[in-house]
Amino acid sequence: MGALIPFVMGLAAVYGWRKADLTVWRLIGWTCANFGVVVIVISFLLGEGVFCLLIIAPLVLALMAAGTWIGKLLFKRDKTALNVSLVAVIALFMFLDLMSPHYHRTMVGDTILIHASPSEVWRHVVAFPEIRRAPSFWFFRIGLPMPASTTVEGYRKGAGRKCIFNNGLVFDEVMTEFEPDHRLTFDIIHQPEDPEIMGHITLQRGQFILTDNGDGTTTLTGNSWYLLHAFPAWYFDIWATSITRNVHLRVMEHIRDLSEAQGK
Repeated sequence: MGALIPFVMGLAAVYGWRKADLTVWRLIGWTCANFGVVVIVISFLLGEGVFCLLIIAPLVLALMAAGTWIGKLLFKRDKTALNVSLVAVIALFMFLDLMSPHYHRTMVGDTILIHASPSEVWRHVVAFPEIRRAPSFWFFRIGLPMPASTTVEGYRKGAGRKCIFNNGLVFDEVMTEFEPDHRLTFDIIHQPEDPEIMGHITLQRGQFILTDNGDGTTTLTGNSWYLLHAFPAWYFDIWATSITRNVHLRVMEHIRDLSEAQGK
């Protein structure tokens, strides 16, 4: 029902302003002011961080604007009472909300080409030293935690693995598939309780697949599975996929740099 709130706020605001006969530009201005109030409330009362606010802000503004626009059309017809069609609109949103899944499990995969043999690439897949390359993803550049290094308890199936982020966050993993020069799969058995992003997504599994191209190069594929707890899933999965993909690429490009440098 969270997605319904900004829409209803837009409707309610227009109903309150219905006698003011506001111009379109004044209506836009007041809608933006209401949006600012909502962002402040979300920040202080719900404890959402900067990155969460950046993600939800476009959706909140779009829903509030939609409520304002529909309210403007509805209340033109009847300026003394709520139009019965308003009830129908809200009922439709409630029905869609109730009938839609409030979780979403998906897999994101990426591939890169590495000019090194699978055996050389494998050396840096299981564990790798600190990534010192400056981030290119804009979310990482403004402070979103990003992968920094990995460590392992042993080079075997069942051994523990840790993925360490630059702000000290640690993901505890166990390697469930360990096929040297070919495949590494690990389950994430514990993820940190970070207020940014992590409260809305559960990372479940990661995987690297190495494919020998037969010409001295290796195709490295990185896969991640996660469960998304935010709704509407289609909207938040756009952000989740982008963040996951850039985590992949930061790690895989580091593996590529290490592998190709070693082969020279």
